[in-house]
Amino acid sequence: MDERANIGDWYFHERNQHLNNNHGEEEEEATNIKSTKSKTKDFLSNEINELHAMSKLSLYEGDDKVKLDDKAAEEDSPAEQSLRSSIRFDDEGNDIESIAKDEPDVRMNVVHQPMNESQYPKNPFGDREGDVNSTLYFDDGERSVDYVLVWKKLFPNNGDDEKEKDDIKRREASRAERREVFEENLLNEGLELERYVLDDEITFIKIHAPLEVLRRYAEILKLRMPMKLIPGMTTFKSRTKSYYRTTLDFFMKKFVLDEKHFPPMSHRFTAIYARDKEYLFDLEQPNFFNTWVRARIVQFILDRQRFSRNNAHDFSFGIDRLISIDETYIAAYALHDGEIENKESRRHLLYSKWASLKKIFHHQPLDYIKDYFGVKIGIYFAWLGFYTYMLILASIAGIISFFFSIKWMKSNPITQQICMSNKTEPYMMCPLCDKLCDYWDLKETCLQAEITSLLDNPNTVFFAIFMSFWAALFLENWKRYSAEITHRWDLTGFDVHEEHPRPQYLARLKSIKREKKDFVTNVVEPNVPFWRMKLPATLLSVSVVLLLIAVAFATVLGVVLYRMSMLASLSIYSDFSTSVTILFTTTTAAVINLFLIVILNYGYESLAEWLTELELLRTQTEFDDSLTLKIYLLQFVNYYASIFYIAFFKGKIIGTPKAYNRFFDFRQEECGLGGCLMELFIQLAIIMIGKQTMNCCVEMLWPVLMKYYNSLRLRTKKRDGSKEENRRYVNDLKLIEFGSRGLFPEYLEMVLQYGFITIFVTAFPLAPFFALLNNIFEMRFDAKKLLLHYRRPIFARVRSIGIWYRILDCISKLSVITNAFIIAFTSDFIPRLVYMFYYSNDGTLNGYVDWTLARFDTSEFKNGTAPLPSVTQYTNITECRYQDFRYPPNHPNEYERTGVFWNVFAARLIFVVLFENAVAVVMLLVRWLIPDISAELRDQIRREAYITNEIIIKQEALRASEVVSARSYIKSQNAWNKLLANNLSGSQLDLFIHNQQEERTRNRCKRNNRTGDFLHNETIQNNIEIGDNNLSRKGEETNV
Repeated sequence: MDERANIGDWYFHERNQHLNNNHGEEEEEATNIKSTKSKTKDFLSNEINELHAMSKLSLYEGDDKVKLDDKAAEEDSPAEQSLRSSIRFDDEGNDIESIAKDEPDVRMNVVHQPMNESQYPKNPFGDREGDVNSTLYFDDGERSVDYVLVWKKLFPNNGDDEKEKDDIKRREASRAERREVFEENLLNEGLELERYVLDDEITFIKIHAPLEVLRRYAEILKLRMPMKLIPGMTTFKSRTKSYYRTTLDFFMKKFVLDEKHFPPMSHRFTAIYARDKEYLFDLEQPNFFNTWVRARIVQFILDRQRFSRNNAHDFSFGIDRLISIDETYIAAYALHDGEIENKESRRHLLYSKWASLKKIFHHQPLDYIKDYFGVKIGIYFAWLGFYTYMLILASIAGIISFFFSIKWMKSNPITQQICMSNKTEPYMMCPLCDKLCDYWDLKETCLQAEITSLLDNPNTVFFAIFMSFWAALFLENWKRYSAEITHRWDLTGFDVHEEHPRPQYLARLKSIKREKKDFVTNVVEPNVPFWRMKLPATLLSVSVVLLLIAVAFATVLGVVLYRMSMLASLSIYSDFSTSVTILFTTTTAAVINLFLIVILNYGYESLAEWLTELELLRTQTEFDDSLTLKIYLLQFVNYYASIFYIAFFKGKIIGTPKAYNRFFDFRQEECGLGGCLMELFIQLAIIMIGKQTMNCCVEMLWPVLMKYYNSLRLRTKKRDGSKEENRRYVNDLKLIEFGSRGLFPEYLEMVLQYGFITIFVTAFPLAPFFALLNNIFEMRFDAKKLLLHYRRPIFARVRSIGIWYRILDCISKLSVITNAFIIAFTSDFIPRLVYMFYYSNDGTLNGYVDWTLARFDTSEFKNGTAPLPSVTQYTNITECRYQDFRYPPNHPNEYERTGVFWNVFAARLIFVVLFENAVAVVMLLVRWLIPDISAELRDQIRREAYITNEIIIKQEALRASEVVSARSYIKSQNAWNKLLANNLSGSQLDLFIHNQQEERTRNRCKRNNRTGDFLHNETIQNNIEIGDNNLSRKGEETNV
């Protein structure tokens, strides 16, 4: 047990191992350079002396800077000293990190003046904001507050007995000990801490990351940082432009970003940061380590520092466990950069120019959102904005389809046959319920037939095909746009590091004695017993999920029973027409269903989280993915179960008036003439629009209530003034914790909406339009909520929207199947085609209504099912009609299905197969025509990789020779500007690189010849050539 590795020290072991591996190679390189320099000292003496005068060495220890004397600086050349200082070892080969803390850390910059902590802007956003709030800094007014920890002291209540008081004292002592160890380890890591105590109860620990800590952990985290610009080289703005904005810019010129407030960010070449290659990076750039980088580094340290002195406890580390264990700390967060009212803060800028409802049609400042909230939040708003813009095309198509449907409704011959049935031949329909319902005239469903014709027409088929094409287009263009965002934000090639176990996972396994060693980290972890813990938890989880799905189906059944009873009651006791009765019943049932859905959702989320916790998932990613799938499955069933019932089951197996198919002795629901599209439309509209409206209200009110609740928690006693309350870190504590899963409900809401506008779009062509209206406001409400009511989110790096993309892809594929079956089996589109082409005498729909209605002899009603004499107004009815393809009475096969039914059924199946295959071909074609990465972006990535490599080679050569020809700079500048300014194809880029390499070789030969004229020594020429080649090769290897 004593030999267990400390997880927090594993990263430093990796860093030291990396330095040890490169130590010998860099020593050899330094020797070669020293040999070459000594032989050319006479020729380069003037340049070296000039550089000695410009260069200075610095020693960094906290805020102190000590200058070395000139004699020490003359012992080796600056290039040689830089190579020696970049290797963090002393002359005896010992690691400087292991030397006592009072030993200085030597650093030198050859080209630039030496830098210290004071040269970095203390304001997180540089000179533009100024000193927005003094409480964003330590009491000295210089060091920025990069992170804040908060803890609250426990006090016994007046009514507690001695035992309870002793228990509280023991708990507080245990918490204090954990805090002491944890904060001591933070100090050992180099972080600087400062305390502020509020009313002797709440303590705020302000954390500042000094420059040396930032440099060390930027190397450990392999962060990509901006490189130096070559003097005279043109700075180009990022030219990646989204596909959808290119097509809409012509119509939205008035809604582009105001460059006065959001100036375009220049595209900088970046490389993975390394301290021994600091000469490649622009350390003097203001805000080189910006706010999210500083907060990310501090958070990384907080997640890995121990809080126990007992090294046998491998997992006694991390701020998350300290917050979850007895509330040792109650919060840990990064600060907003100022109050909303402060016009100099980035928070105010985003609030007024992005989150404002006045800017709902303007483009989003994604780069500024990413810089303030981090990549994860930036990706979400990029996806939401892209999805919303793509909805414009779907909305236009839906509106066009709706207007054509209105035109179809006015001239629809089927509607005319229903509404004018009393003038031709009245169709007396069979009763809607047993005994208490009377016969009714088909003309009474005229209103229902008109509404149905808006949805069930030839335009619907083409719109369904278009939406399947739109779904494929949306997903493929998102992948393309996501690649541009990934490149623009330096996420290309980014991968998540090896995750550690979750604190909740370790807490549940603290009593498990059986252990195993992790293959990757070589750390001992508890071994989860499969038969005793893993299998029972999985079985319980699956069983409960199935039970919850059954509960959702039970609510659907309850709503069905409500519809049946309400329909019978209105038919008996009201004077409403059949159409009005059906409309009222369907509408009220949908509203009841919506409220049941909302109530069940709250229970589903809590149960799903509890079940996922039982499954003992090791990492946070595994936990989040399992919880996401579980909740989405439950929400999918909850929201869509009633819609699937109406679309695919209602009225399909009702039987005949002679022998109805019954469920719990109840007759099954019937659809009106033309199918159940009207009921499906009402159900979809109420659930989708009602859900969006309720979510909008909750998102506006819930944060306000939670913020007020947090303010109540901070009340300790009466204060003399409000000075303490105006401190930035105190005000941020009153805000709501965003959490690592703060975006989960936002993604879930949008993905459910995506299901409404794709899976059932045939029945609701205006669904994309209502989704567009919702999302326009949703973006601004989410932005306002993050800026006004939530603490600054955790800075996390991601490359995409994660598992949500796979869910969207599955929904798109499912929508093809559902729309095919809705058109074929729910609507009357196929029966109309069959009638026109095979059964109509004139190729029109004349006589279609009579063709779809079967006949029934009223004398054949079973006992107790015929209308009572006291109810019916029709005494001479001998025959009633019902919708089906069956033989008439007195036929040898009476009430059996006719050949027409099977012909129509075969046509429906053929349509489903043709529709699905046609759409599948179109989707494959779209994916083939639209690559994941555009050719322009692919060439730009290659171009930037080449230029980055050239910059590294030039900087390496500059370090070695300490002088660069002005002519070489001019040629390099012109070449790079030419490379950046032209859209070169792949072959042109290869030719350009080849020509540059040949020109570099010729220049090197000329330079060697000139050097030979000065030195008159062929051997020295060869040594210079070897040194130059070694440095160039080293630069290329470093870039790779």
